[in-house]
Amino acid sequence: MMNMGDMLDTIAARIDPGAIAIIHGERTLTWPQLSAASNRLARAVRDGGAQPGDKLAIYLRNGPEYLIALCAALKARQVPVNVNYRYASEELAYLFDNADARVVVYGGEFRVRIAEVRPRLDASIQWIEAGDTPAADGAASFGDLTGGGDGSPLGIERSPDDLFFIYTGGTTGSPKGVMWPQGDLRGLMVAGLRGSIAVPDTLDDLAAFVAQHAPTTRAVVAPPLMHGTGLIVALNALLLGGSVVTLESPGFDAAEMLRAIDRHRPDTLVIVGDSFARPLLRELVERPAGYELGSVTTITSSGVMWSLEVKRGLLDFMPGAQLNDVLSSSEALGLGASVMTAGGEVATARFAIGARCRVIGEDGRFIENGTAGRGMLALGPPNPLGYYKDPEKSAATLREIDGQRYCIPGDWVDVAADGTLTFLGRGNACINTGGEKVFAEEVEEVLKRHAAVADALVVGVPDERWGNAIVAVVTPPADGSLDEEELRGHVRAHLAGYKVPKAIVAATVPLRAANGKADYATARTLAMESWSALT
Repeated sequence: MMNMGDMLDTIAARIDPGAIAIIHGERTLTWPQLSAASNRLARAVRDGGAQPGDKLAIYLRNGPEYLIALCAALKARQVPVNVNYRYASEELAYLFDNADARVVVYGGEFRVRIAEVRPRLDASIQWIEAGDTPAADGAASFGDLTGGGDGSPLGIERSPDDLFFIYTGGTTGSPKGVMWPQGDLRGLMVAGLRGSIAVPDTLDDLAAFVAQHAPTTRAVVAPPLMHGTGLIVALNALLLGGSVVTLESPGFDAAEMLRAIDRHRPDTLVIVGDSFARPLLRELVERPAGYELGSVTTITSSGVMWSLEVKRGLLDFMPGAQLNDVLSSSEALGLGASVMTAGGEVATARFAIGARCRVIGEDGRFIENGTAGRGMLALGPPNPLGYYKDPEKSAATLREIDGQRYCIPGDWVDVAADGTLTFLGRGNACINTGGEKVFAEEVEEVLKRHAAVADALVVGVPDERWGNAIVAVVTPPADGSLDEEELRGHVRAHLAGYKVPKAIVAATVPLRAANGKADYATARTLAMESWSALT
């Protein structure tokens, strides 16, 4: 096993000095430039007092700064922490505190939000601001720290057991840090490549591999790097001596992505299911001769349903591509995969079970091979150490069964006798909307804090744009009045914008059974009726 910081140093020392590491619009960084900038930042945070194992939070949109900060964290033996830039102040302060962040690299566009949360956090945090204007008082300039000084490797001893955090939503809605040893995470990241290339297993092998093969891949990463899908693919490309292309628009722009493909000739694309694939297909249909796409050999997606008809449409324009629909989560990498090419179709949400994966039936026992049934996925080792500072959640998700440790994130599937899976979802609590996880209870609790709401249930309803649209069903006050915009504003004041319900419906019947349990079935029926009328 290898440490990622060591890998980055090895690649920089052996790769062609003209090789491109990062492309973002008109900006490009060669491998020597990425190496020098990340080495300088790594030195700066260590000189500022950060110790091995301290947490470095990255609060940035996609771009070179994000990847420089990520590489610097790995080289300085800091634990990288991904930060959702859509969070409101309350959520942001919680994450920084929960992660025990000692360094925060943030974009200048978030200066006001940082000023709101700083008084609530540890005064010893190093604040580093990236942007085109001078840094705020109390913050160092990212440009100054990365633009001058000693850019040589740090020359420190690192370990494959150094940690890498991937923060993800928890069942209560609070972000939770999944703790991965770097060696295990890197091994899982490249597991799918074995057979297609001789993946190096030692630093000496990596040096020889890079000298012979680099640049190995060029990936256009459309999702935010703050999420696992984009982050892991981008990091994997860099750790093979490849290059990463990110997009400039703050939201997904299908035409921009296609222009980037046309210009930079990548072999790999990363998207988030139909949320990205439908706009891409729409743009291609409208401009069938507008883009050169022949370089694309792989399109990878995870996190949102990717429907058969959309896959089929994309293959009409990229017939040589392989479409990899990955069933994974931040804590469970390798649950299953669906691979579709022009020569073979795969039904929507149908996956081949991963080699390390088993299914626990509703009776609590493993479903044997060759037997059909319904149950939850259980993933064997290697698995993360657990959730940071949450032993209860760790114990519930990472369990020992028959002498082996399994990760059971709560994904329900129907398994066929041939071992293929049909994904059903992660319980009833999680709503996937536009690539984001939203947990119903969190939004419900905020709604119920409004004086005009007696009760509330939140559900997801199918939607072409979002995958699932969040709809709240609320019990209004006695006079029956319901100010939807006021309630949406109330939620927006406490939670990230993507958690705000797309519609709020007045319940015409009780939302609870006699025993007090939530009647989600009734709420979902009311929500779907209302959403159908609106759309």
